Amino acid sequence: MAIVTKDQLDRLNEAFENGDISRRRFLRYLGLAGASLGLAGAPFAGAVRDAWAAKSIRFDGGGGSVSEAFREHAFKPFTKATGIEVVDGEFGDMNSFLTRVKASYPPGGEFNIAHLSAVFDYARYAELGFSTVLDESKIPNLEKVMPAMIQPLRDITNGKLSAVPYDLGQTGIAYNTKHVSREKAEKLGASLLWDKDLKGRIGSWEGDFRTNMWYAALHTGQSPNNMTDLKAIWAALREQRELIKKYWASGAELMSLLANEEIYATVAWSGRVAALQQEGHPIGYLSPKGTYSWMEYLFVLKGTDLEVAQKLLDFMLAPAAAIAVAEGQNYPPSLDPTKVALTDKIKKMPAFDPTGKLEGYLFADPGYWNAHQVEWTEKWDRIKAGS
Repeated sequence: MAIVTKDQLDRLNEAFENGDISRRRFLRYLGLAGASLGLAGAPFAGAVRDAWAAKSIRFDGGGGSVSEAFREHAFKPFTKATGIEVVDGEFGDMNSFLTRVKASYPPGGEFNIAHLSAVFDYARYAELGFSTVLDESKIPNLEKVMPAMIQPLRDITNGKLSAVPYDLGQTGIAYNTKHVSREKAEKLGASLLWDKDLKGRIGSWEGDFRTNMWYAALHTGQSPNNMTDLKAIWAALREQRELIKKYWASGAELMSLLANEEIYATVAWSGRVAALQQEGHPIGYLSPKGTYSWMEYLFVLKGTDLEVAQKLLDFMLAPAAAIAVAEGQNYPPSLDPTKVALTDKIKKMPAFDPTGKLEGYLFADPGYWNAHQVEWTEKWDRIKAGS
């Protein structure tokens, strides 16, 4: 291989800055130069960063501790390494974000990557034509991800991917161990959320009809992915409403209600429960049979610069970044624990599966739930409001 001199690198950089060669060709030449010189030092690294410096990409997430973990452990290191700015956006809930994405269509780059929750959201975006096709060869760290998290996406988008799996969790039941014994919680299971002894001390999530119907199904002895007696579901939710202290609207509000002992039992995101436990609060976590499990993805929207997006995705899937983000947000990463050594903190998280196969985890059937979304959302909103 011919030796590349510093003067040649300088001329190459000048040609790029003058617009005489494309960014793609510039980076290709730099790669060849780096290989010939074994370059890893400041001049070569600086040249690569300069090539990407004018680039930026938008990333939208749910806010709170999750977005903070992304910022500190993924976005800032990525920008430092590449010069690419990550524009950090937040959304209140999935439905409102989807409304904003629809309003920005046809795609032009306003929204690029979104941290979506559950396969049904992936299916919704794909059905609306918002998906793209990732070049998996540009995301080599995808090989470290659990196949059980990848395959559901391929099933929806004809074997291709418009997202990479990133983390997983559960919406289980949190309870105050000072007021509810472990024995009682395990005996009642999902029905703890209908315990009349806890009237005025029960909470639930106002923003998601699925979560509430899911636990009503478990309470009434039905399969959440095949509810055969909807009258019993609606009756159970009306009954529960009389026991509710508060329908919480965010993870921060959920944690506040539990930490301040305003509520003693509620559906709760496993990562938020883990955070409360780490802070020393007397909070137990119940994962009854059929617990609502979910996987989250980094979805790349149509119209996004794929070269930049794939670079960010691969960076975020690298074990160093993925593990740091997981520890920061208290949700296990999508990394396969049989391929990647994970930390003790991750292994203690409520939703962690040491096998990486996710057998026994019950996820929402996207076809079933999406087919009834409008009807059931309207019904849930009426019940929540007291009618």
